[in-house]
This record gives sequence, structure tokens and C-alpha cells, in this order.
Amino acid sequence: MQKILLTGGGSAGHVVPNLALIPSLKEKYELCYAGTDAIEKKLLQGRGIPFYTFSAPKLVRGSLLRNLALPFRFLRGLRQAGKILDKARPDLVFSKGGDVALPVVMAAKRRKIPVISHESDLSAGLANRLIAKRCATVLTSFPDTAKHLKNGKYSGSPVREELFRADRAAARKKYGFSDSVPVLLLFGGGSGSAALNRAADEALAALLQHFQILHIRGKNDGARPRTGYVPVGYEQDMASAYACADFVLSRAGSNTVFEILALKKPALLVPLENNSTRGDQVQNAEYFEKRGLCHVLHQKDLSAGRLQEKLLSLCRDSDLQARLARAPFRSGNDAILAEIEKTLARQRKQNTGAEKTENLSAAPNP
Repeated sequence: MQKILLTGGGSAGHVVPNLALIPSLKEKYELCYAGTDAIEKKLLQGRGIPFYTFSAPKLVRGSLLRNLALPFRFLRGLRQAGKILDKARPDLVFSKGGDVALPVVMAAKRRKIPVISHESDLSAGLANRLIAKRCATVLTSFPDTAKHLKNGKYSGSPVREELFRADRAAARKKYGFSDSVPVLLLFGGGSGSAALNRAADEALAALLQHFQILHIRGKNDGARPRTGYVPVGYEQDMASAYACADFVLSRAGSNTVFEILALKKPALLVPLENNSTRGDQVQNAEYFEKRGLCHVLHQKDLSAGRLQEKLLSLCRDSDLQARLARAPFRSGNDAILAEIEKTLARQRKQNTGAEKTENLSAAPNP
């Protein structure tokens, strides 16, 4: 059985797509994972996959002083990643990118281990642009992105299969929602959003006149349930959370947006905008807004009043559901798995050829 080493981490956005692929990959391949002692290690716990830990430096935007030691920390991570590859001996590395993946991909390239990477956002980040040069294929969530990356190929975004299997009636029963009032799912990404939470709290009384609300707050901050309002810190069962919802209010991380699109949920996106980001969420949100597939509220305009106004506008957009139904954006799992299989088949053929050559050269002369 061939072995695949998965990598990617530092944030949930670089891990969740790997989790979406793991169930199908486990049916055909031996798997292991290389990452840091951070969110990726936590999310991989209990999945029966060997996890190799190494240290990977992270570029701090806007801080020259904090980046001075970056080259030395990177070299240490590169050596550690190389040792992991020598021990695990994978046939292929699948990278979801980010700072965590870069040392692994570079170490794999030195060892002539083929690498497939996947870029989730409309514009690739620095790490993924560097990774692209060392990959057999760079798969992308957006069709436009593939045109700007070496070896780029559009596949679509990985989406967790369990999201499509949840039962709406059971999900509404789980949270205590009725069928008489629309349900709004509100969440701010893997770690929540203080800005979204604050605006929603201020608008809550007005919003409850129009919606039942499932609010995933990102932490247990003492918010109390009330009639029609269910606050939770975290929700492992996102399949039920999506299934119960008629509308979604969220940030605009690529994984979240593609899940919403695949599930055909009308959504209001509030992209994260601050100095610590490169503007990827704004690009993601505006890309789909131009195609009429979501509504967008920019963070500079976020207030209780504007939030209520934009959500009611979302409800009145009677054509949005039809546009979502026609949209071509669906799960990219099959295309990604096919590319992995094709690359591994090519690797098997090369290995077989090398073995034959070695056997012939070792054969005694007649």
C-alpha cells in the first residue's frame, strides 16, 4: 500500500480541507501527517493517523524585528522535516500550504518525493507561491487562480462529505428550532469573531423578530440562550449546524465560503479586514458577490443597524437560491483524489522501471 504524508497547519483553514479528504484516502492509502504542535495536532487527534511534530516559523506581517531570526528557525524546521520524511518514507506529499507546509515541501523536493499542493484562496499566499515551484501539481479552489501558478490546475475545494448527509428535521430538533421561523446560522470562523459577536449581540432583539439563531461564538463567553437563540462556544457537528439553517452569516475564509456554496445556503459574508491579513477574505467575498452568489458587508461598515439591514436584504433576495442552484461550485474531492491517484500511478510506474533496470544491471553476464 502506498503512503501519503499530509501537511498544512497554523490555522484551521490549512487543516480542515485535509480532514475532508482523509476518509476517502484512508480507503486506499497509508496516511501520516506532519505539522506543528498547534491546531493541526489538535484536529488530527483520535483519527488513527500517525502525527509527526516539527517546528515551523511563521512570518509576522509588518514586524521586521520579529522576523530577524526567521531564516535560522526555518533551517531548523527544514532539518526536522527531512528527518520525518526519511522516517515515514512517503510515496507522495499532499500539502494544504501555509508556513507549516513550506519546510516539508522543500525537504520532499530534495528527496525527489512528488508533491501535490492545494491553494484555497483566490490569490495565493507567499508560502504557497514558493511551494508551487516545487510541486508536480498545484490544485486550486478557484478557476482563475490556476492560471497564475506554475503547474496550476483547477480542482475545486475539498468539502467534508458528512455535511451533505445531515438530516434537517433532526438538526432542528437538536437545537430546539421550529419550522415556522427561518433559522440563521452565525459564526466567525474556527476561532470566532469578536466583531461579529458584538454586532450580533447589539442587534439580537431586532434579529429575533425575523430569525431563530444558532450562534457559534468561538468561545464559551457566558452568552445565555433565550427563546429562538442558541449560543454555543464551539460546534463539532457542523453538518447539523448547516442542515438546520436557512441563511448563514459568517466570515469569508475560503473553506467556509465553498462549504456554503456547495450546500446552496444564502449567505451574508463579513470578510476579515485588518493589518494581520493579506486581504484574502475580501477577495474571496467580492469574487462571489460579483457573480450574485452571496451578499457582503464590509467590516468598516459593520454595526448592529447595518447588520440587520443587510440580513433582511438577504431574505428579500428571492433569486439568490436559483443562482446558487445553477452555480458550478461544488465539492472538489473527486478531482483532487483523481489527481493524487494519477501522480501515485506515475510514481509506481517509475519505481517499477527503476527496479527492472536495477535487476538487469545486477544480472550475471551469459
